[in-house]
Amino acid sequence: MENMLLWLIFFTPGWTLIDGSEMEWDFMWHLRKVPRIVSERTFHLTSPAFEADAKMMVNTVCGIECQKELPTPSLSELEDYLSYETVFENGTRTLTRVKVQDLVLEPTQNITTKGVSVRRKRQVYGTDSRFSILDKRFLTNFPFSTAVKLSTGCSGILISPQHVLTAAHCVHDGKDYVKGSKKLRVGLLKMRNKSGGKKRRGSKRSRREASGGDQREGTREHLQERAKGGRRRKQSGRGQRIAEGRPSFQWTRVKNTHIPKGWARGGMGDAALDYDYALLELKRAHKKKYMELGISPTIKKMPGGMIHFSGFDNDRADQLVYRFCSVSDESNDLLYQYCDAESGSTGSGVYLRLKDPDKKNWKRKIIAVYSGHQWVDVHGVQKDYNVAVRITPLKYAQICLWIHGNDANCAYG
Repeated sequence: MENMLLWLIFFTPGWTLIDGSEMEWDFMWHLRKVPRIVSERTFHLTSPAFEADAKMMVNTVCGIECQKELPTPSLSELEDYLSYETVFENGTRTLTRVKVQDLVLEPTQNITTKGVSVRRKRQVYGTDSRFSILDKRFLTNFPFSTAVKLSTGCSGILISPQHVLTAAHCVHDGKDYVKGSKKLRVGLLKMRNKSGGKKRRGSKRSRREASGGDQREGTREHLQERAKGGRRRKQSGRGQRIAEGRPSFQWTRVKNTHIPKGWARGGMGDAALDYDYALLELKRAHKKKYMELGISPTIKKMPGGMIHFSGFDNDRADQLVYRFCSVSDESNDLLYQYCDAESGSTGSGVYLRLKDPDKKNWKRKIIAVYSGHQWVDVHGVQKDYNVAVRITPLKYAQICLWIHGNDANCAYG
């Protein structure tokens, strides 16, 4: 745990200098006007079969070079991709057609950083750089407390008091909904005492930190205080783990699930990796601090070109696993990286920590959804990456519509 603290202290965005020239105020969230997505008409569809196997890979992925050759989608094509299915807990299903307004169509501009060498198929590259979050003080506090586990075996992230963002393939394989998604549940982290008793209420300060009220969370001074406290306890000779119990989950049923038609193609073609995201609405609201949605900047506007995400990797049973790693390449809709991750972590929210120009403090926002391991065509060569789906202005507008039910609160992102 001390190693993780040192990692966070020295490498968390906000203290990063890139080639000695880029200072912390260069990395800010900048609100911009986003296109409007308006629900036009909703149709009832036949109930899905819920017979698909959970699928972590797409058959074919249009890579960086492939995307360069694609024509710019027309407005009608975008409206088709951004129309969406909603499946309800009783098994019924609807299709909502949308209209896109205030969109300026621009030629496709692929943004690519320098290439990387071909690697063999794997999801952990070289030395495993993942951290298991075992300390209760981190596990039950923001930002780690925003991570959730899906009953289908994926991860997700809390983005409102009642909504979870995840990967579409966690509930739908592109043609049908996966087995178990009809009674989909979301597990929120909680701590279970070793004695099996109820969790103690704790001090006012502990409760304030768990609710996100302590604005020092994530700062250098706060992390140093925690690190010193951890060392003192370790040196006391108690021989006990800092966490008083092991993590468990409070499971909540999902009320409905939204998936873009760009992914849920049915029999009308292959699912597009660019649309591998879904929103789950919970039956009851949670009381945890959630992470806001943001629009993905380019690599050059990410401190150190690095991203964060936490999920429940299958090779570490019920442990929350955190990683902080660099992006290797990017296209308009995808981030290509070699972040160490195993199945189970797909659906995790990828986030950045940038400066809020108005409040002059640092703020985390979700800028992508981790989709998993894929083979892609790069400069005519098949390469394997761990891929994340970027939150573009259009996707931001769509997810915002799903959360609020209208576009009134979705003008800027």
